[in-house]
Amino acid sequence: MKAHDGMYIDGAWRPAAGRDVIEVVNPADERVIGTVPAGTAEDVDAAVRVARAALPGWSATPPAERAARLAALRDVLAAREEEIAETVTAELGSPLAFSRTVHAGMPIAVAGFYAGLAATYAFEEKVGNSTVYHEPVGVVGAITPWNYPLHQIVAKAAPALAAGCTVVLKPAEDTPLTARLFAGAVDEAGLPAGVFNLVTGVGPVAGQALAEHPDVDLVSFTGSTAVGRRIGAIAGAAVKKVALELGGKSANVILPSADLARAVNVGVANVMSNSGQTCSAWTRMLVHHDQYEEAVALAATAAAKYGERIGPVVNAKQRARVRGYIEKGVAEGARLVAGGPGSPRERGYFVSPTVLADVTPEMTVAQEEIFGPVLSVLRYDDEEDALRIANGTVYGLAGAVWAGDEAEAVAFARRLDTGQVDINGGRFNPLAPFGGYKQSGVGRELGTHGLTEYLQTKSLQF
Repeated sequence: MKAHDGMYIDGAWRPAAGRDVIEVVNPADERVIGTVPAGTAEDVDAAVRVARAALPGWSATPPAERAARLAALRDVLAAREEEIAETVTAELGSPLAFSRTVHAGMPIAVAGFYAGLAATYAFEEKVGNSTVYHEPVGVVGAITPWNYPLHQIVAKAAPALAAGCTVVLKPAEDTPLTARLFAGAVDEAGLPAGVFNLVTGVGPVAGQALAEHPDVDLVSFTGSTAVGRRIGAIAGAAVKKVALELGGKSANVILPSADLARAVNVGVANVMSNSGQTCSAWTRMLVHHDQYEEAVALAATAAAKYGERIGPVVNAKQRARVRGYIEKGVAEGARLVAGGPGSPRERGYFVSPTVLADVTPEMTVAQEEIFGPVLSVLRYDDEEDALRIANGTVYGLAGAVWAGDEAEAVAFARRLDTGQVDINGGRFNPLAPFGGYKQSGVGRELGTHGLTEYLQTKSLQF
C-alpha cells in the first residue's frame, strides 16, 4: 500500500489541510492499494483562490500557445499510456485490455482533439456591425465520476483549458490515483502554475465546498441525477453556470426488419462493457412480440459468455445495489434467464452478467438506473408502442435503433427523446456532442460543443 500525500495546487504538491485519508481499494480482490488525502473546504478554498489568481494570465494567453500546452499534455499522457491503464485496472477493476483501449486510449485522443481545436476555433467573429468575442467563463469546478476516471477528467479539463478557463478538479473518491496521474502529466507538460489544480476528497465535503464556492464560475459535474439536482440548486442560488451529465436508462430498439442476432449480441456487449457501469448503456432491449422469445434466448446465450470476461463493479456498496435491483426485478415479476444476484467469485465485487425477461415498462428495473451488468428485455406490439416505451422514463441520454433499412432506423431515432442514438451499431464517436434530454442533464460534452460550454459571449457594436 502506498500513501499519496498532498494536493496539487499552484503547480506543486502541497500538504492537505487535514489528516484524514481515503483508502483506495482494488475491487477485484478487495485489497487496499493506497491512500490519498481527504480534502476539506480549506483545501478547496486554497485551490480556487489559486485558480482565480491564474485566470487573467491564462485567459490572455494566445489560443495557439494554449493549444501547444495541450498538445504537450496529450504527448505526456500518451507516453504514460500503460501506467494509466494499469492504474485504472488497479482502482476500478477494469480488465487491462479494456483499460488500454478505452480508459487510456480514448482520453488521449480527446486531449489531442482539443489541442487542435484551441488553435483553430473562432474566438472572435464579425456579425454585421458587431464583433462577437467568445471568452472563457472563468474558474471551473470539475467534479468527476469513477466509471471512466481519466476520460471524464479530460472531457472537462481539456476543453476548459482550451477555452482559457482555469480548473479545480475534485475526482471521485474511488478512483483518485488516476486523477493524480493526470495532475502529474499537467506538471510535466509545463502548464502554468495554478491553471489546473487537484483536490481529492469526498463529495459531501470537498465536492460541496467546490460547488458552493463563490469564486467558481461554472460547475461541471458527471454523476447521479440526485446529486446533479443538488448541484443545480446550489448553482442556481448563486446564478452560476452548470454543465450536468447525469443518469440514463437507454433503450435499444430492435425493429422487426433488423438483423436480430446481430442487434441482440451487440446490445448485450454494450450493457456488459465496463461491467455495466456506463451511463449511456442500452439497458432496456425492446423487441417485437413475434421475435421476443428468440431474442431472449440469444441474449441469455450472449450474456453467459461474459462471465469470466468482465471485471467487478467498483465497490461493495455498488455490488449490493446491483444485486438488490436484480432481486427486485424478480420479485416484481421478471424472469431470470441469465446470471442472478449470487456472487460468481469468492473475492472481489463481482456481479454475474444478468438478463431479465418479461420486464414491463412500469417495473423498477425498467425505470431506474442500475449501473451494473443487468439487461432488461421488454416486448412491444408495434412501432408506436415501442416509441412510447422507449420515451417512457425520466431519462434521455442515449439509445440505439436497428432496422433492415437505415432510413427506417433514422426516422424512428428522430422521434426518440434522447441526446445520442446509434444506428445499426454505429460506433461511439468521442468528437460528437454527448449529453442528454430530460433528467439526463444540462449541456454537452466532447467535440466543439464541449468547448462552447466553457465560453461566454460578448458583442461590441461599431
